[in-house]
Amino acid sequence: MIADVKKNAEQKMQKSVESLKATLGKVRTGRAHTGLLDHVMVEYYGNPTPIAQVANVTLIDARTLGVSPYEKKMAGAIEKAIRDSDLGLNPASMGDMVRVPMPALTEERRRDLIKVVRGEAEDSRVAVRNIRRDANTELKNLLKDKSISEDDERRGQDEVQKLTDKYIAEVDKLLAAKETELLTV
Repeated sequence: MIADVKKNAEQKMQKSVESLKATLGKVRTGRAHTGLLDHVMVEYYGNPTPIAQVANVTLIDARTLGVSPYEKKMAGAIEKAIRDSDLGLNPASMGDMVRVPMPALTEERRRDLIKVVRGEAEDSRVAVRNIRRDANTELKNLLKDKSISEDDERRGQDEVQKLTDKYIAEVDKLLAAKETELLTV
């Protein structure tokens, strides 16, 4: 029973860290990468569709993305979707290809992005701590139902705390790496 509680808590904590990785991947640095446009949705025959399903996204150079639509008439819709996204990008059509240059980040914008990243990391830490709280509550309920002994409950809480420490350290490591990446000019 304790193993189930611990395994469940570990899976949830892992998902929180994966969610943070995905969120940090969306935070734009000065460099271009194809994953930047993953969450941009394009209006395709009346349905919002991920950009990767209607176009091929490639790196032209370190600061420019190239988006080649599978259907030529989609170029305008793709350009509009990228412009309207929250990424602050200004795409330009070049024939049947859309070029997306990455503007250089100003010092002020870097500081703002670091604040955003720290907020996301804190949200992940809170999520991990909430998972710990839920796991400890489950252990207390098992003790109350006399399914486990007090020693087992204490041991279980210690194991859950070790998991919590491990995943919070992972969150801190991801945060430090992203801050370094943002501050690199």
